[in-house]
Amino acid sequence: MITSVSEANGKTPTGGFNALVPEFDVFDLQQSLDFWCDGLGFGLAYQRPEQGFAYLERDGAQVMLTVITGEWQTGPLEYPLGRGINFEIGVAQINPLLEGLERISWPLFVSPREKWRVTGDRESGNREFLVQDPNGYLLRFSESLGTRPVTG
Repeated sequence: MITSVSEANGKTPTGGFNALVPEFDVFDLQQSLDFWCDGLGFGLAYQRPEQGFAYLERDGAQVMLTVITGEWQTGPLEYPLGRGINFEIGVAQINPLLEGLERISWPLFVSPREKWRVTGDRESGNREFLVQDPNGYLLRFSESLGTRPVTG
């Protein structure tokens, strides 16, 4: 469990800041940190505990978590948050995440599956699963299976 800034490296994310970093409003920061860090293996780059904020990273993916303050609120916020969007996060392998979620007894939204999608004259394959975080955000983690010619 991540409990203090001393457990973070206290620096900017590895490789700097991504051009696009989603910031998730959360109901309970510690519960979200437990899920993202203990369950999914994200690391804490830095946090501002007094503001209820944490910046996380894993293998080049970056997310921000912030306790709901109403600053960015465009409408009522109720569970599940993030309706209508899912966030795909590419990872080298999904098995370590699945093991982490099993370790914290977290249910999957969609079990691991293989999906091939047409991208021009090729198909790109992924092994993926979907999970909802404690706030209801839908997260799709995928590992690449490479590409192949379009069939049929």
